[in-house]
Amino acid sequence: MATAASSIAAGPSGHFLLGNLPEVSRDHLGFLLKWATQYGDHVELHFGRRRIIVLNNPRDVEEVLVTQQRNFRKGYFYRILDPLLGNGLLTSESDFWLRQRRLAQPAFHRERINTYAQTMVTYTHELLGHWSDGTLRDIHQDMMRLTLRVVGKTLFDTDFELAAPEVGEALPTALHELSIQMTGPEFLLPAVIPTPSRYRLRRAVGRLDPLVFRIIAERRASGDDRGDLLSALLRVQDEDGSRMTDRQLRDEAMTIVLAGHETTALALSWTWDLLSKHPQAEEQLVAELETVLNGRPPAQADVARLPFAEAVLLETMRLYPPIFGIGRESIAACDLNGFRLPEHTNVYMLPYVIQRDPRFFDEPERFRPERWLDGLAKRLPRFAYFPFGGGPRLCMGQQFAMLESVLILSTIAQAWRLRPTSDQPLEVSPALTLRPKGGIRMQISRRH
Repeated sequence: MATAASSIAAGPSGHFLLGNLPEVSRDHLGFLLKWATQYGDHVELHFGRRRIIVLNNPRDVEEVLVTQQRNFRKGYFYRILDPLLGNGLLTSESDFWLRQRRLAQPAFHRERINTYAQTMVTYTHELLGHWSDGTLRDIHQDMMRLTLRVVGKTLFDTDFELAAPEVGEALPTALHELSIQMTGPEFLLPAVIPTPSRYRLRRAVGRLDPLVFRIIAERRASGDDRGDLLSALLRVQDEDGSRMTDRQLRDEAMTIVLAGHETTALALSWTWDLLSKHPQAEEQLVAELETVLNGRPPAQADVARLPFAEAVLLETMRLYPPIFGIGRESIAACDLNGFRLPEHTNVYMLPYVIQRDPRFFDEPERFRPERWLDGLAKRLPRFAYFPFGGGPRLCMGQQFAMLESVLILSTIAQAWRLRPTSDQPLEVSPALTLRPKGGIRMQISRRH
């Protein structure tokens, strides 16, 4: 006889008014890891009056993101992003999202993405031209600057650093304000209530929008196909002959800038930190680069011949997934492998927690890139590793991100050695993404 599904989840008690928000604000990741160990696969939290169920089992994640994905919407977590991302692919829902996904898909075709490899390598060499042997650098800021230039060129055929420096100023401000709103008391306030952070966010977006709309208008007027992503988005049309409006193009452009800029920069930033603390892995990486590249710059065709470089990045994103949490809200009540989830319940799924689960990874807290070289990805349960999400909403930029990351890692690592300036572990700042608090100060030195 089948047993009835249970809708009771254990969880920590919280503040009578704020719920578990104070604890999460103090140590977001630490408490979530602790609670997963203490309470198991379903952990009930409360942020104010908002009930949240944290799912710590890949089977339940698969139910939400794949099997029953039509019964889940993005929900409250993503509405916070609306001022910056609008109704783009990351935030839109239902039929509108499906149409936008269908229209945007050709822009991310493998052949088009591969043409960007030279830009990625060229811009990396231009960054290295500013490096001096024995000096200190904030490597996180360097990676942010580099990936912003790459996404500006590949999306808009524009060098943001030279032609639009306001992007490099306004975008970090917007991301900072969104982080404040996702981790502080403003998380509990209705969106219509004005706050200083929301005002600063609107002001930053107000600096970005005129630039994006101007580029779109100029490209529409010229009709030029410059080989960038915007050209592809402008050319595609739906089955009824309709194309994206300027507003839709703006929202997708902002989404691509965010997804293709900060997340890649973070993956690379954490990679440099981990390699500097694991010299054996660094030596193995450098040996691979010397064998395959023999001192020349990497190219798109080399990526498939650099399995350890890819493994280094996969392992970094296991420990420090740039998007460390994914939220959804149930539309109707449903069953998740024997757990009854009520309607209109927010669920939270964390790659950061599941990817450190000893049920799926040996020595889960250790940085061991070699674990990915013997087919581990095929043996893992689906969604035991999901730094790019999954299901129909799997990140379309995954191939772009991996190509860029391998090329930048290879270009820098074959010529430069990076070392931390302190033995103190970096402090992680989780909000919209998983950032190193205060940056990553490192000493750089030439290898040869």
